Amino acid sequence: MKPGAANPFPLNALLNFQTGAMSEGMAEPSVKPEGEHEHLITQSGGGSSVHNEGARERRLPLTSFELGVVISIFAMFIIALFSIYFTMPTVNHSLLKLPRTVAELRLLTDYVSLYTDKYKIQVLLGYCTTYIFMQTFMIPGTIVMSLLAGSLFGAAQGMFLVIFTATTGASCCYFLSKLIGRPLALWMWPDKLRLFTGEVSKRRAYLFNYMLFLRITPTLPNTFINVCSPIVDVPYPTFLVATVIGLMPATFITVRAGLALNDLNSFSQLYDFQTVAVLFFIGIASIVPTLMGNSANSESERPHAS
Repeated sequence: MKPGAANPFPLNALLNFQTGAMSEGMAEPSVKPEGEHEHLITQSGGGSSVHNEGARERRLPLTSFELGVVISIFAMFIIALFSIYFTMPTVNHSLLKLPRTVAELRLLTDYVSLYTDKYKIQVLLGYCTTYIFMQTFMIPGTIVMSLLAGSLFGAAQGMFLVIFTATTGASCCYFLSKLIGRPLALWMWPDKLRLFTGEVSKRRAYLFNYMLFLRITPTLPNTFINVCSPIVDVPYPTFLVATVIGLMPATFITVRAGLALNDLNSFSQLYDFQTVAVLFFIGIASIVPTLMGNSANSESERPHAS
């Protein structure tokens, strides 16, 4: 690595996303964003912090056109869900809801499994549409959908289904954010976005490895990555490949847990200390080639003794 160059993956800086980025008194990153990114961040600071905070609380910072786009896409998903719903036989409405406990998830799994043989296409379409809808509009609960995929479709099909729907939903969120997400992200995460902008601008040369690390580890919420990646100019191919590969470890954990729902007592058991440690180990392993490559380049650039 060249003298004075930034460390490609300072873990303490990454962990600041979770611990300090949301606090009001957080210091600005040492490397400020340049060009368009600096303009992006400075636009949000036109008045005093008190005025900005009050503006954030008063209204959602979207124009009528942007709000219309969101409502239109939202309505399209709702129409698709209702179309699938009406092709199913008479169902128990009280069971068709997003489970909040493992016990409710077991009941839903037992109930939906009755229809997977005769109405498998409708069940698959309903599952995919629901998952993509939740990912697109940042609705919590996709971990429950991943467990449901494992319990209904098995390990191999469940993993493929979750990775496909999660990636599709993340892509929809990416392009929706590219269209209207900038004011929304500045309204929701002003400090966190400023820090993310600086970190991405420092790591353009190895951006794929950086995004892969963020996807594998729980350093940043997937929702934040989906919304803010287009805002800080993460290219879509980089975003897409890092998402597909980075979701695999966590998907494997949740789908396998869905196969053994009777052994699961609460959703918090899925990501205990051991599981999180394994994810961080995999994430760090994904950046080792970059670290080794930088070290080899710095060695080759040193002047050789004659």
